[in-house]
Amino acid sequence: MRDIMQKAARVRLVIFDVDGVLTDGSLYLGDDGQEYKAFHSRDGHGMAMLQESGVVVGIITGRTSQVVRLRMESLGVRHVHQGQRDKRSAYEQMKAELGLTDDEVAFVGDDVVDLPVMSRVGLAIAVQDAHPAVKQHAHWQTPSRGGRGAARDVCELLMEAQGTLGPALARYLA
Repeated sequence: MRDIMQKAARVRLVIFDVDGVLTDGSLYLGDDGQEYKAFHSRDGHGMAMLQESGVVVGIITGRTSQVVRLRMESLGVRHVHQGQRDKRSAYEQMKAELGLTDDEVAFVGDDVVDLPVMSRVGLAIAVQDAHPAVKQHAHWQTPSRGGRGAARDVCELLMEAQGTLGPALARYLA
């Protein structure tokens, strides 16, 4: 675990996949073609706390959805790349925009389409219910399932490694 904490201490950008990571992977489609997704409120609060601590949060997802845009907007996430079949170009673009190296980036995924980016980053994370190949190539696995607290697990891991979790939580205990 010490190695994971050392990797987490270097992270300046964490990138989340959406379906299966920020959601449980279910896709709800209405008769009118409207897409619905359920996000966990604790994941959102974790992402907000992480951003306040100075770590940039980004999204790279294969699907395109208005609800993802709205949710990320509400959380203040500015680096949102949707409709990315091959996530590598969006990853390289985000990294270049922020002037970061691979070692300063974490990626959270759940399925094999995430492996090309996970193989590049300094901290590759699989959600608890990820595909076995993703778990095999991850440095760390969340205790929680995708859409059920996994993003919060990641945020708190990074904040703990960087010494910002205690002060962030202390605000709520004062």
